[in-house]
Parts: sequence; structure tokens; C-alpha cells
Amino acid sequence: MDHEALAREMRGLRERVTGITDTALAAADGMLIAADAAESIEPEGLAALAAAGLGLARRTTAATARGTLRQTVTYGSHGCAAFYAVGDTAVMVVLGDEGMDVNRLHQAAPVALDRIGSILTAKTPEGV
Repeated sequence: MDHEALAREMRGLRERVTGITDTALAAADGMLIAADAAESIEPEGLAALAAAGLGLARRTTAATARGTLRQTVTYGSHGCAAFYAVGDTAVMVVLGDEGMDVNRLHQAAPVALDRIGSILTAKTPEGV
């Protein structure tokens, strides 16, 4: 897996969207794949929470016949957290401050998610 390519995609999203403070990528089982987060954020814990939220959101969309889960956003008094499914195997978490441009995030995220999905599913050459 190309961790540097993942880091570039996560940094690029932060550069394109005002207000993003942290990003993390987790496997559906909660294992951390990559993070671009401040020291105050515990990436492993965030990954576990993201996976749990992903599972709940997927079950909710299935139980209510709403199709395949794409995203959820949680708003708090100091900002928000957006969770995006990356195929069936991963979830990306985007944390933002009160000024995060959520509409711009929703526009920019699909391109980044497609690239991240491609990186995650790319085959590594033998012996590397």
C-alpha cells in the first residue's frame, strides 16, 4: 500500500476545503490505515470510532431501504465530523472547525475518495 499517496490525498483535501483540521483513514474493522491529525487527536481511537459509526450508519441505511451508505456528518458545538465510506472496506473521517465549508467538502470528497479507493485496492508488485 502506498502510504505516501494516501497522505497526499488527505493533505490535498485539507488544502482544498476551508476549515478541515484533521483527517484519518480506517479499515472497516477499526484499524488505522493513515492519519493527518493534530497531536491532540488520537488516530487509533478515532479510527475505531469511525468504524463503529460506519457499521451503525450502514445498518441504518439498510434497515430503512435508503441504499448504499455514502456519508454521515455529526455536528458539535465546536465543529463537525464527516464520515465517508471508501468502498466496502474503509472509512475516511474528516474533522473540521466551526468554519469548515461542509458544502465544499461534499463536492471535493468524491474525487479524493475515488483516488483513495484506488490506492487501497492497488496491487503491490511482488517482492516490494
